[in-house]
Amino acid sequence: MGDVAVVNEMLRTPAPPEALATPRFIVPVLASGGLVAAVMQTIVVPLIPSLPGLLDAAPDDASWVLTATLLAGAVATPVAGRLGDMVGKRRMMMISLGLLVVGAVVSALSDSLALMIVGRVLQGAGSGAIPLGISLMKDVLPADRQGSAIAFMSSTMGTGAAIGLPASALVAEHLDWHVLFWGAAAIGLLALVAVAVTAPESGLRAGGRFDGWGTLGLAIWLTSLLLVVSKGNSWGWTSPAVLGAAAVFLVVAPVWTVYELRRPGPLVDLRTTVRRPVLVTNCASVLIGFSMYGSVMILPQLLQAPADTGVGLGRSMLAAGLCMAPSGLVMLFASPLSARLTAARGARTTLIVGATILGAAFAAASFLMHAVWQVVLIAVFTGLGIAFAYAAMPTLIMQNVPRGETAAANGLNTLMRSLGTSVSSAVMAVLLADAFVTTGGGTLPTGPAAFRLAYTVAAAAALGGALLCLLLPRARS
Repeated sequence: MGDVAVVNEMLRTPAPPEALATPRFIVPVLASGGLVAAVMQTIVVPLIPSLPGLLDAAPDDASWVLTATLLAGAVATPVAGRLGDMVGKRRMMMISLGLLVVGAVVSALSDSLALMIVGRVLQGAGSGAIPLGISLMKDVLPADRQGSAIAFMSSTMGTGAAIGLPASALVAEHLDWHVLFWGAAAIGLLALVAVAVTAPESGLRAGGRFDGWGTLGLAIWLTSLLLVVSKGNSWGWTSPAVLGAAAVFLVVAPVWTVYELRRPGPLVDLRTTVRRPVLVTNCASVLIGFSMYGSVMILPQLLQAPADTGVGLGRSMLAAGLCMAPSGLVMLFASPLSARLTAARGARTTLIVGATILGAAFAAASFLMHAVWQVVLIAVFTGLGIAFAYAAMPTLIMQNVPRGETAAANGLNTLMRSLGTSVSSAVMAVLLADAFVTTGGGTLPTGPAAFRLAYTVAAAAALGGALLCLLLPRARS
């Protein structure tokens, strides 16, 4: 009861004095919340091969540790955004961080698959912290600081992954795996307290009543779609479960669309989302999210594959994580550059530049896969492209929706990126399955062809996103 009282008191805490409500405090505090959310998403990745043994579960069942987080985050992100517009973005960001902390504690206490999935669902439900933080910055910062602040906040998605992967690999190799989640809970609690003490609340409110039926419909069709995408390969694309999920999606999604169009104060304002700038940005986000996840899927496998096969580079899990770290650091340091480009040329140009860099990096990767420095170089340039693209997306969205809908619109854009990464996960798994063969000595790569095909698909997705962005209206001079 004491913990509940503390959380309730923080939620009732009024906005801090104006002396603290300055960019000096707001930007790093809100960005720390985004960093925590990103770290929570990646800390389990090094554990994936060991999860069946750690949780005494079949490999396919253990994969729900990732799938459950994905599903929970996909549904919770637009819901948290809508509630943020209605009841306060600071309040909902604190609730999101609280869910991340509770989820980490549950995972730290788990030794069974069921309890671990509960913890990961709670962590997924808190993933709305990043779009909420971006929208809060838009509301409370002076106009001349918004661009750099939003770019910095957007970069935390990549920086968090860059920190989380090697840190979790280090713990997984040398300490008890529960330490990962205790550490995540600690940093999450620090971020929660920092937001409660320092961040002001936005005075903007959308009003209206919460769309419960719209939320239920969204949860049903989105879960069905993501089950098809994420489980089709392992369950079989023609299995009854996958076909049933596809049927549910095809029935519920149109009904939900009609309901949202007719309801006043819907969960997702579809009329706003079909405006050309918003629609094009969201469609491009799917393609860029697809391409971005290619670096997460391809590069670590290439780094860790045995060197004596002539394809892999033979690095340990920790070394592979450290090789990916420069990518996140580039995202962090590139955020001011992306903000300056947006200020000078508009977010449209920044998004096109970012997607083009990302596509070019993957195109070059087909020829740069024979040494560690080459893989690190590709990771650096993919990080640069992601930094520019991810900084521009929320700016484009918020420029083209009513101020009272920024959190919901940002949540939907984050969902589009997540949808892209989910599809990428399924597609890359199929493509890379041909890159390895299981023998008596373990799983060995068969040749570079599958890696090159995966790089080509990722490059095509990014360059397709860049071309799509040409449909965006130019910034007014």
